[in-house]
Amino acid sequence: MSFLQILWFLLLAVLFIGFFFLEGFDFGVGMATRLLAHNEDERDQLVATIGPHWDANEVWLITAGGAMFASYPLWYASLFSGFYIMFFIVLMGLILRGVSFEFAAHAETPGGRSIWRWALFIGSVLPPFVLGMIFTAIIQPLPIDKHMDIYATLGDQINLLTIVGGVAVTLMCFMHGLNFIRLKTVGPLRERARQWNAILSWVLYAGEVVFAILVFVYTDFFKERPVSTTLIIALIVCAAVINQVGTLKNNELMSFIGSGLGLTLVVALIFNGLFPRVLIAENPAHSLLIKTASASPLTLTIMTVVACILLPIALAYFIWSYTVFHKRIPAKA
Repeated sequence: MSFLQILWFLLLAVLFIGFFFLEGFDFGVGMATRLLAHNEDERDQLVATIGPHWDANEVWLITAGGAMFASYPLWYASLFSGFYIMFFIVLMGLILRGVSFEFAAHAETPGGRSIWRWALFIGSVLPPFVLGMIFTAIIQPLPIDKHMDIYATLGDQINLLTIVGGVAVTLMCFMHGLNFIRLKTVGPLRERARQWNAILSWVLYAGEVVFAILVFVYTDFFKERPVSTTLIIALIVCAAVINQVGTLKNNELMSFIGSGLGLTLVVALIFNGLFPRVLIAENPAHSLLIKTASASPLTLTIMTVVACILLPIALAYFIWSYTVFHKRIPAKA
């Protein structure tokens, strides 16, 4: 493996981390419009917290997909063809959520507005749940032939690990959203979000225990990388503790950092376990490796130069955006 191949494997991990950290609380806020808010005014207050950010946060996923296509075209081709139905569901969820903001704002009747608020909720639940299933499906051995084609059955896509993975990612996004709500609102929603988070912290602990057991049973992570896998899982639990302590002490920033770290470490666990592979085959000889699935050295070099130019600009925009819209959203009188 060359330096650039490893670099772009790590950069893809960073892009997916950025997506789940930033878009994770967007999804959580969208779920909260039905699970936390009690009336339409509170739903408007919640939507206002992510209004300036959600579309930019979504770009991280688009960028990750584009970067995978350019840096690891064989990985991209095998992954998206093998799981195209699940990716289609993710896409439909993102579209449904995206149009719901505008359509709800222009709805002429309360019934029409309610429909699009439900669309926001559904579009906030589907993507994290299905993406969680996809990410936990690809860490299991898959039926890949010598031509790098995946012939994934229903059992490969939907099993105990993928279902738990989907539920876990959805729950973590919801809790991340609750912490963002605590940072961005004033009024009853803020305290209600803290109470929900305090209760869900115990659910998350139980889920992490089950997830760790299933990772041991369904994957080779503990066999291939026992030390780093154990360490990352321990850190995931520590992140949950940080979130809970911040909730109990009413330290909103501490809770937000804890829930964000949890999502970050889940992505780190997946990429750590995959390395030096990108897809794991039932027949080890057919597994896709970093060194064989990547683009040419020239392509990776050009991408690195472009990334060095554009990344600082993108980061500057995100810092500017969150600085401008840093104020809390008040409840309607």
